[in-house]
Amino acid sequence: MHALKDALLIRTLALPAAGANATTSSIDLGQVPPNEFRFEVEMDLPALPSLADTKKATITLEDSADGTTFAAIAGLASLEVTGAGGVGAAAVNRRVRLPADVRRYLRAKAAVEATGGNNTAKSLTLALVF
Repeated sequence: MHALKDALLIRTLALPAAGANATTSSIDLGQVPPNEFRFEVEMDLPALPSLADTKKATITLEDSADGTTFAAIAGLASLEVTGAGGVGAAAVNRRVRLPADVRRYLRAKAAVEATGGNNTAKSLTLALVF
């Protein structure tokens, strides 16, 4: 398992308002498929105490060949947390290995369901791990 992070390859994103989505700026992986180096990415989502019961916050990794047109990376499940018990959602940290055919540019898309509460004070961190 990889453990090093480069500060230039870390992106932070304030979560969007309920019923909206937002994206990190992209990370240039510097190579195109087939990728010789299999990148690992870490997503760190803090506790969301304001996430309303039964409402979800979803983080999806997206890739692009040109840095402009992005799509969800096939084969990678989204990171999803659900508010419950009046206390929101617990913090989550997930590390995934990107598939060999991931395209050159990478970003994360965060979405919060409508009436999901005000979670805009919380931030997602996306980091490439070596």
